[in-house]
Amino acid sequence: MDKLKQLESFVTVATKGSLTATALAEGVAPAVIGRRIDALEERLGVKLLVRTTRRITLTHEGSAFLEDCQRLLTDLASAEASVSAGGVKASGHLRVTAPAGFGRRHVAPLVPRFIAQHPDVSVSLNLSDRVVDIANEGFDCAVRVGDLPDSSLISVRLADNRRQCVATPGYLQRAGVPQHPSDLARHECLTLSSDASQTRGWAFQVDGEVTHLRPHGRLDCSDGQVLHDWCLQGLGIAWRSTWEVASEIAAGRLQPLLEEYAAPPNGIFAVFTHARHLPLRVRLWIDFLKQTYGSATYWRD
Repeated sequence: MDKLKQLESFVTVATKGSLTATALAEGVAPAVIGRRIDALEERLGVKLLVRTTRRITLTHEGSAFLEDCQRLLTDLASAEASVSAGGVKASGHLRVTAPAGFGRRHVAPLVPRFIAQHPDVSVSLNLSDRVVDIANEGFDCAVRVGDLPDSSLISVRLADNRRQCVATPGYLQRAGVPQHPSDLARHECLTLSSDASQTRGWAFQVDGEVTHLRPHGRLDCSDGQVLHDWCLQGLGIAWRSTWEVASEIAAGRLQPLLEEYAAPPNGIFAVFTHARHLPLRVRLWIDFLKQTYGSATYWRD
C-alpha cells in the first residue's frame, strides 16, 4: 500500500507541478507528500524530481518513470473497474477527439466495431488537427500522435509512431535527392502551417542527438491530408507518418528520404483527464484501442 501511495503521489506531483496542490487533492499535509517522494526516490536509487522554492520539474529518469506509472495506475484502475462492475454493461455517451488524418484512417473505422461490442454506448467523434482542450471542451478521451506537450492530462501509450521524409521520384529527379537534413534548405518543403499542432518542426537524429528543423517552402497548410496530396503531385518533400505513406512507398509512388537520420519513434497516445473514477465506457474504449493497435498484424493490413 505504501508503494502504491508513493506512485500515486508522484504522478499527481508531476502533473500538478506542486506539493501543496497534491497535498490538497489527497487531503494530507505537504510534508507527507514530500516524505513519500523522498522514500520513492530512495527506494529506486534515482532522482525523479528537481524541487526548488519556485517550481518542480521532472528529471530525464522521472519523465520516463512517469509514463510507466500512469500506465500502471490506469491498468490497475481498469482491473478494479472490471471486477467491481461485474455484469454491469458500459453505457452512456462517449466523446472522443483525434487528429483529422489519423482519425479518418485509424479511429473512425474502429468506432462501429466498439459500439457493436457495447450496444448501450453512443459515440461522438471529433476530428481536428488543432490540440483540443479536452477538459474544457467536454471530451472524455483524445487520441494524439507524436510528442505530448507538458500538461496535467493522463496518457496511455497505445503504439509507436515513426515519421519520415518522402517525395515523388519525379520531384527528386528534378530537384535532386537530399543527402543530409541540412540539404532540405535547398528544397521545396511542404509544411504544416503555424496554427496546426506540429509546433517543433521536423525531427532528425544527427550525430546521436535528436534535432528539430523548420524547413520552408512556398506551400504550407493546416491540413495534413492536403500536404500528403501535394506531395503525391510532386510539389515537394513532406514529413509524414509511416501509417500515412507506407502504401505509396510500397507502390513506388513515394520514395523515403534521409532514412539514416530518422529520429526515434514517438507515440500514439490515449489522453484523458483523470485516472480515478474513469467511466467504464472510457476505460473499455482505451483498452479497445490498446488491444487493436498492439496487434502485430494491424499496421500491416
